Amino acid sequence: MAKPSSSAFFSETTSRLPDDTVFFSIFPDSSLSGAGSETSAALQSLHLEIIDFVSPFTSPYIWQHEPFSLSIALSSSCACTDTAMPHLHGKLKYGDNLEDEWFAVFLLFRISAAFPSNSIRVWDTDGEFLLIEAAFHLPRWLNPETSLNRVFIRGGDLHIVPRSRLPDPSLVASLRFLIERGNESRATDSVQSALKNRISDYPERAWRNMHRVRVRVPISVAQVLRHEPLLISLAVEGFYDRDVDSMKHAAKMEKFLCKGRDEELVLVLVKMSRAMYGQLVQQKFQAPNCYPMPSVSDRDAYTEAELGMKIACGLEMMYQQRKKGGEDGKGISWSNYKENLEKNGYFEGLLYGSKEYKRLMENAEEYYQKSSSFSRARDIMSAPVRRIDEILALPFTEDDFKGLEVPVSDSDSWLYDGEDELNSVLQERQKEMEFYNSKKERKKKAKEKQEAGSSSDANMNNFDLGDISKSMQQFIQNVSSYKGAEVPESRDFKEVNLDVDRFMKDIESALGSQAHDEHAGDESDGSEGSSMDMDFDDFEDDSEGEESNEDAKESFKESYYGVMNEELKNSTLEKSFEHVNQHSSKQKEESSKTSDEKDDEFTPIDADFNLVKNLLESYSSQQGLPGPASNLLGLMGLQLPKDSNEKN
Repeated sequence: MAKPSSSAFFSETTSRLPDDTVFFSIFPDSSLSGAGSETSAALQSLHLEIIDFVSPFTSPYIWQHEPFSLSIALSSSCACTDTAMPHLHGKLKYGDNLEDEWFAVFLLFRISAAFPSNSIRVWDTDGEFLLIEAAFHLPRWLNPETSLNRVFIRGGDLHIVPRSRLPDPSLVASLRFLIERGNESRATDSVQSALKNRISDYPERAWRNMHRVRVRVPISVAQVLRHEPLLISLAVEGFYDRDVDSMKHAAKMEKFLCKGRDEELVLVLVKMSRAMYGQLVQQKFQAPNCYPMPSVSDRDAYTEAELGMKIACGLEMMYQQRKKGGEDGKGISWSNYKENLEKNGYFEGLLYGSKEYKRLMENAEEYYQKSSSFSRARDIMSAPVRRIDEILALPFTEDDFKGLEVPVSDSDSWLYDGEDELNSVLQERQKEMEFYNSKKERKKKAKEKQEAGSSSDANMNNFDLGDISKSMQQFIQNVSSYKGAEVPESRDFKEVNLDVDRFMKDIESALGSQAHDEHAGDESDGSEGSSMDMDFDDFEDDSEGEESNEDAKESFKESYYGVMNEELKNSTLEKSFEHVNQHSSKQKEESSKTSDEKDDEFTPIDADFNLVKNLLESYSSQQGLPGPASNLLGLMGLQLPKDSNEKN
């Protein structure tokens, strides 16, 4: 049978992986040199060191289906790699208890920090699930299609082999890159933070996930659980995954209920995960007719016996199904272990009985003895039938469990108050999403601003300053109605209400003295009648009066301008304006003759130039903020380009 390639775990064949199972591989840097006795010895030593390192974390924990374990792979027979590279590998079925998977991830991060010369891969049915956890912080190019052989745990951090360095990396190429240029592959701080926040509560969180509960079970069940507490997970699994065939075994209870209804139940304390407890409590199950149940009137005893009944039935169904199907594993015996060593080329073709062969054999025996304590839990879970038979073959009686003080059960309020925890998790995810969206929006605005800036720079040369003076002239010369200066109708201005009566009263109040003086002057004329009594003869010579008035106005205007010019000559107002440069060559020749005359007059002023200059100075002084210049230009439909010296 052809061995599966590593790409099978990231392509369409991913569905072939066992559901609810996490896989992991540990590649020592020394494994890149190939297989050999020295490599095998180093791998065995590393295996024992890792076992000793993780034992304090895993010893108080009950796994949902199988314990955390590692095995040595000396060839390409392992499904996690398609190369003949010696490494450690393992898998863990977590089922409905997701805590098992993340506890395993925590252990792998701890292992990588304690043993920095190793690169670790971890994946499950969903593929690179570590990337899913940090999805909001990943580079855009990284996706399930481009993540193959890129994601590793090394030195306590997550590493992602960059695409710019290795466009299509093999496993060996990625491992070499991590060794030689690991500083370039380390993921960003935001990715590290997202993952480490997820596992920051471990191992305490894993230990808190354990639930202790008092149950009443048959003596045989109590004997098995006392010697092998790990078998509670197989008992819960057998009960939770029961079918019609397994229910037939529960109806008879041939293994764990020898006396039938005459069997006495004993009180014991059982430790299990919260997921297991929830699976037992939430399912309704009728006790078999042969099972002894206490009276319903004794509520506490009945509840303890009901939970114990589910455990006993689950243990019975699991035992009988495995025994009937011959699914009980052989465990890791010395003969099996030795056979695997020979198959994987551990002895390198050495003659049996030679000095070198004996040395390798002694090393293998020493390793087997040291690792047997760790593999014992795995053997129990893979060969429960044999272990149960061994336990029940030992002598035991009811007196072994009577008179023992059993602690009270842990509170199961967490089973009914999970809404707060769920809302907390959802809020955290919502915050991550909002942060991601805001970050994305900021990048979008920065890009638009940059594009707008480049566009304004490109249009700077095309902007005609003459448009300002032309627009201002059109604005001033435009004939407006009594409502005031006309502006584009699209602009939203609040309507101003004018109280006409109040306005006229204020005018009369302000002009009252002047009106009174004029009225007094009229009375001093000595006229006795009203204006209606005047004769029309007074208007007969109207044209002559108009000509005289025009002459008087012209004379007044000239004298007024003269006085005003004299006043302005002594001020600095002239220096504040830019003047028209109309000095032609002819004027230069005559300048000496007319210098005295020009001293009495102002040189012409360039009104358009002064208008544009003052508007630009006013606009610049606003420093990008709203102001009179930008408002006035906006009314005329003009928008000045940004100042090139303006800071963004």
